[in-house]
Amino acid sequence: MKIHEYQSKELFSSYGIPVGRQILCYTPSEAVSAYGKLGVLKVVLKAQVLTGGRGKAGGVKLAGNAEEVKRRAEDILSLTIKGFPVKKLIVTEAADIAAEYYVSYIIDRNSKSVILMMSREGGIDIETVARETPEKIHSFPIDPFIGLPDYLARRYAFLFFDSMEQVNALAGILQKLYRLFMEKDANLAEINPLVATSSGELLAVDAKMTFDDNARYRRPEIEALLELTKEEKTEIRAKEKGFSYVHMDGNIGCMVNGAGLAMSTMDMIKLYGGEPANFLDIGGSSKPEKVVDAMKLLLDKTQVQVVLINIFGGITRCDDVAIGLLEAFKKIETNIPIVVRLTGTNEEEGRRLLENTRFLVAESMSEATRMAVQTVKTNEKHSAS
Repeated sequence: MKIHEYQSKELFSSYGIPVGRQILCYTPSEAVSAYGKLGVLKVVLKAQVLTGGRGKAGGVKLAGNAEEVKRRAEDILSLTIKGFPVKKLIVTEAADIAAEYYVSYIIDRNSKSVILMMSREGGIDIETVARETPEKIHSFPIDPFIGLPDYLARRYAFLFFDSMEQVNALAGILQKLYRLFMEKDANLAEINPLVATSSGELLAVDAKMTFDDNARYRRPEIEALLELTKEEKTEIRAKEKGFSYVHMDGNIGCMVNGAGLAMSTMDMIKLYGGEPANFLDIGGSSKPEKVVDAMKLLLDKTQVQVVLINIFGGITRCDDVAIGLLEAFKKIETNIPIVVRLTGTNEEEGRRLLENTRFLVAESMSEATRMAVQTVKTNEKHSAS
């Protein structure tokens, strides 16, 4: 579960982590009013959308007077960032930034612990730092039986500062952020950037938090912040239908029976140069209604250019699957190509039933994957020409 920056900052503030004053706005006139209420010369206007990359997309702008605030707000509220239309923004006092740093807590499954990540290279290019100079990012596993006592917090704070005043200030922020992370069942708590002002003050200029969906039932105060994205709504619909579904950003829709086979299918798509649009495990049923429900989930994504149905027939017979597909597609109207791979019990009968139909039938997983990837590439060539 994701929440907005302004919500994360409110949580930070409630735990004593220093953040700048902010006012949430929905219109340019509200932004101008907020500028007056803050009573400072310079403010920053920041788009509030549940995705990253706002700065590079033009969603973060500096303004120094009411006219400029209005113009900047109009620009930001007209944006769509990574598919998310900007419907609200915050106006916050601009910080006098002397240096930027990165601090976060995440869950690390390898070490089975929370990891503290720190870097002296904070800001909008932290992904580039992680990719090109990973040695600049420091990681520290947190023992759950020890947590983050004073001596450890100060040890880590010395990575950034020599001044004891700033060391103690950062140590306090690290401890408070860890307590927030644990007490709210978060799986990410990030400050990027954590800034040091010219006067030496530390301030969380940006804040990002995500939470464990499985713990929402015991965190009603976090549940109340829920604002579902389109992808999250789709995942909830899939769960209600008995599917395991995960959204991805590709253009090859996948419908597979079995989680392991679904992961292998996505790996094969990547191997042959394609991009999967989702993980979808429909289980063992071959009922037409289940196929219809699954196809509706896949076709709800406008970027899907081809659907790959990959079925391994064990108890579920391939001829039953083929009959289910034929019945299901009497109820589905789509021009999107459908590639089907049937292997296992009664596979030859299943493939025979699908001959001379709208389906592109493959005998092997590699053949089916190549067909799907090639279909996408052919579509892209036609679109380009």
